[in-house]
Amino acid sequence: MKLDILVIGAHADDAEIGMSGTIAKQAAAGYKVGIIDLTEAELSSNGNVELRKEEAAAASQVLGLSYRSNLGLPDRGLAATPDNVAVVTAAIRSCSPGIVFAPYWEDRHPDHIAASKLVEEAVFNAKLRRYMPEIPSIPAPDLYFYFINDWRTPDLLVDVTGFYPLKEQALACYRSQFGQAAAPGEDVAPTPLNQGYVERVKARDALLGQRKLIPYAEGFAVKSPYLIELFGSSST
Repeated sequence: MKLDILVIGAHADDAEIGMSGTIAKQAAAGYKVGIIDLTEAELSSNGNVELRKEEAAAASQVLGLSYRSNLGLPDRGLAATPDNVAVVTAAIRSCSPGIVFAPYWEDRHPDHIAASKLVEEAVFNAKLRRYMPEIPSIPAPDLYFYFINDWRTPDLLVDVTGFYPLKEQALACYRSQFGQAAAPGEDVAPTPLNQGYVERVKARDALLGQRKLIPYAEGFAVKSPYLIELFGSSST
């Protein structure tokens, strides 16, 4: 699957929290967008592996994804070891994206921090023709970082106002994580995710939008300058 944009997260729902408005907007514009979830989130306090896969599939349909996969790396085991880097590098090469998005490198969840470093290492290795030569190398994708829990003043904003209902629908697919109402016999543990978390995500996106006087925006960070062709009205 040749993708234009590949979004990588530690767990199913990470990409949706951080940038599902942008994902939906790019997919609607005709770009091929995919998500790779690094783990099955098997240590989550609520839900289970099979339910979370069903929720991810439902969210993928809402967003119009061209591709989604799960690498099955260990939850809470995303260190940038040679084996983990090789697995993620192979996955990136198989999608050959022009742009990769990874979690922001500072976050309250250690897996998000580890995933950020792991993806950064794999993006670098993906271009090295003598690294894993049995899988053809690819041109180095651009790398951007999306916010999940913690954030800073972004380097780049995307207006997602027209696609915000789709973001809300995608997040609603993850009832096991964000919902408080339990099904009969279902045990739901209180976590930061089911204590008004979606409302705080919405407030964050509204605050980011306020910077440009629009209802909702999603923000991104970069570690190297990004290039534009022209300055115009959209950059003011």
